[in-house]
Amino acid sequence: MPRRKLTADEIELWRKVAKQAERLHPELPQTVHPTVLPKPKPTKSPVPRLETFELGQKSQPTPAGNNLKTSISEALRRDGVRMDVKAFGRMKRGKLKPEGRLDLHGMRMDTAHPVLVKFILSAQASGKRLVLVITGKGKDRDEPGPIPTPRGVLRNQVPHWLSLPPLAQAVLQVTPAHISHGGDGAYYVYLRKKKQFG
Repeated sequence: MPRRKLTADEIELWRKVAKQAERLHPELPQTVHPTVLPKPKPTKSPVPRLETFELGQKSQPTPAGNNLKTSISEALRRDGVRMDVKAFGRMKRGKLKPEGRLDLHGMRMDTAHPVLVKFILSAQASGKRLVLVITGKGKDRDEPGPIPTPRGVLRNQVPHWLSLPPLAQAVLQVTPAHISHGGDGAYYVYLRKKKQFG
């Protein structure tokens, strides 16, 4: 509702009432005429300027990848070929027949490790070049839990054992076996020639 100005009669009436009234605070100065304050002018607040927006402008860049451990077969592939390339190709296709075979399938780690060491060292001593080590693929875990557990403990441990002393000096190449010799549940182990002394 707009504010209106007082008429002359209303101002006169106000003065009569003011003369008869007692002041609440007599110590304050007295004004003769009531002051009519001017109507306040509204101030226009500036409209905030909106910045341009692009979808995803504040999102964090996606991480480059994960640092999870690579699979055993991937790690063996990255290891490179240390033996004769033609022989390696024939071995990978299952064309080379293993000269010895060790089945660790179903063994525990504490039993399997000494058996593997004895087998590899005796195979090298007898002049064998290619042997097959069967680990099995391993069982799927019933309880996955928050920490991933690799499937097949021996399948993951055997390549590691073959890269450590005393087997490292005897082993030239390790690679997953061809499907005809067990596939992912077995490894070809290509042995170094036994050094002849004398």
